[in-house]
Amino acid sequence: MTVSELFRLCRDLIDIHAVRDWCQARGVALRVLSGPLSNFHDLAAGDATTALLINVITAVGQFQRDLQNELTAEGIAAAEAEGRYRGRPPALAGARLEEVRSAFADHGTSIAALARAHGVSRAAIRTALTGLLPGQPDPPVLIPTKGPAEASS
Repeated sequence: MTVSELFRLCRDLIDIHAVRDWCQARGVALRVLSGPLSNFHDLAAGDATTALLINVITAVGQFQRDLQNELTAEGIAAAEAEGRYRGRPPALAGARLEEVRSAFADHGTSIAALARAHGVSRAAIRTALTGLLPGQPDPPVLIPTKGPAEASS
């Protein structure tokens, strides 16, 4: 069995050993074309040297992946703390949002006309009209939370 890169086939150290055991049980040679394990003719070979080197190299690869996941989680936490995570803010908010919703509901203004009038895409208008268009769920209701001063009273 030939793969371009071992971590495309396996997600972690356990998967690598499972694939290696599967290959050994069936007499299949395992070859990787790129990466640190590409120098081996057969990664499924049963000799002690191959097993040791695979364990060391895959453990380092797993460490690298775990470290990357930790750094990603830290970056997401920092972005959330600064209020800049989870995509762009909506194109229409506040008074503009209510204006679009009332123009559509009360006057039947088309989505295209509302988009032109407000300088946004039709998709932004459809998002603003969530719950007003046929076949869509009602918009989510935001419930204000009590601040620390209000919670104690």
